[in-house]
Amino acid sequence: MSSDIRPVFPEEQALIAHIIGKPAIFDDKSVWASDNRYYVDGKSFSVPVSRFSNCDATAIASKLQSLGIIPNTGTSDVIAFEKALIAYRDGIQYQKFHQHVQTFIAANQLRLSFIEDEAFSFVKQSAESFPRENLVVSFSGGKDSTVTADLVIRALSDPGILHIFGNTTLEFPLTIQYAARFHNEYPYTPFKNAINKDQNFYEVCKDIGPPARMMRWCCSMFKTGPITRILNNRFLQEKILTFYGIRKCESVSRSKYNRIEDNAESVKIQKQTVASPIFFWKDIDIWLYLLGRNVDFNDAYRLGYDRVGCWCCPNNNARAQFLSRIYMSEQSELWRQFLIDFSKSIGKPDAEVYVDSGKWKARQGGNGVASSKDVKITSTNCTAEENAKIYQLNQAVNDEFINMFIPFGLISKEMGRKLINETIILDKRSRMPILSIQPFSQADYEYAVKIKTLTVKDPDKLHRMVKYQIRKFNACRKCLKCESLCAHGAISITANSYRINPDKCKQCKMCVTAKYLDGGCLMNKYLKTKE
Repeated sequence: MSSDIRPVFPEEQALIAHIIGKPAIFDDKSVWASDNRYYVDGKSFSVPVSRFSNCDATAIASKLQSLGIIPNTGTSDVIAFEKALIAYRDGIQYQKFHQHVQTFIAANQLRLSFIEDEAFSFVKQSAESFPRENLVVSFSGGKDSTVTADLVIRALSDPGILHIFGNTTLEFPLTIQYAARFHNEYPYTPFKNAINKDQNFYEVCKDIGPPARMMRWCCSMFKTGPITRILNNRFLQEKILTFYGIRKCESVSRSKYNRIEDNAESVKIQKQTVASPIFFWKDIDIWLYLLGRNVDFNDAYRLGYDRVGCWCCPNNNARAQFLSRIYMSEQSELWRQFLIDFSKSIGKPDAEVYVDSGKWKARQGGNGVASSKDVKITSTNCTAEENAKIYQLNQAVNDEFINMFIPFGLISKEMGRKLINETIILDKRSRMPILSIQPFSQADYEYAVKIKTLTVKDPDKLHRMVKYQIRKFNACRKCLKCESLCAHGAISITANSYRINPDKCKQCKMCVTAKYLDGGCLMNKYLKTKE
């Protein structure tokens, strides 16, 4: 069997049996799966992706209701849904499953002891360099973070490690239920919910378009950013160690990580060093630990989901989308209709095919999106002054705009010429003026600003970084990426403002360096268009 194999729970067995037209085929069988290939008592068969696409999700849901897996009250009733799962689990349907699981655990007891002992040693060794109060567990409600949380608490014999649950507002309802259950099971474990209450997912999608495989702005806005806020409030400028459920085999990008990672280009939240106790584990190891140590886990896995991130994630495969049409029919139809309406708005000729074929997931850039104009920097050279440029803005120069220049140095309005409302930026070390900023009237622009470099060796380099702040001012959607990027907690973003604290800013310039933030603003990636 493949090392990325997983057990197939009776709820999913019932679903697959109906899909292939053999309702009782798995009643006394041992069933495992790897992607769309299923292993029944060691013999394999596959369920093509096309089968999922062609199935009648409504009819399948009706059959599952008759089995008691889905409540007749409707899939939106999460409590009734969970009660139905528990009743099904307690019934005769699980007897054979438990027998097969016990055989699996007994056959792999040495493997379980080895991976557990090795992970314990890694956790203890990683934690030695940090105060116990500076340890954090990143909790997503998925199987990997569940195992990581259990390993850390047991290895350190300390239930007092802070757990942060990144509630993206796009979680499976069963994930929210499981997070609450985990919190109740570990009453002495500090448990914080990180949630972005300033943004609405659908409203942002209307503005900049839905996330796609290569453009998942939602991760920064609804997960990393809110977690950063909790860390900044709790730890100020202290360094922390965060235990993540990252595994090398999950993706090409994760295979390039280190088991302990603090590289600024790899770590999404600069305040933290990331440690991954299960970095080398396979899927089968995860399930061996969960089942072998009788650890509670998210019930969504029992329904056949092999990952339980955001339910509408563009990285979800056709199988996961099919499951959501059954178990989250109302949300799925609402999302599908939104995607169709959006596709029409950007000029797709056959919007339904574009959406149902999954082509929307490959969308790149802001073509057809009205807000794409906000990331385009329009400027002209000032003919009257050397090293001066006039930049177009989409709103008037204000205090928030001037505040954007704190990463360059000290703001001095006193040194500027008052008649033209000039502001001077001083180099923090030499106190020499490096930038002149003044609101400007330009016939072609409704709003404009003239920025001139002063006494600097490389004015072009400085203007390039200035452009990044211009783009932020014009295009900022409060995605919270800048908050996560700042290791000093100097940047704070609310629904109405973007502010840099001059007392915290160290002028490291990471927020205006393409190496860490291409184009100076995350929106540049999501909204730029091909000329």
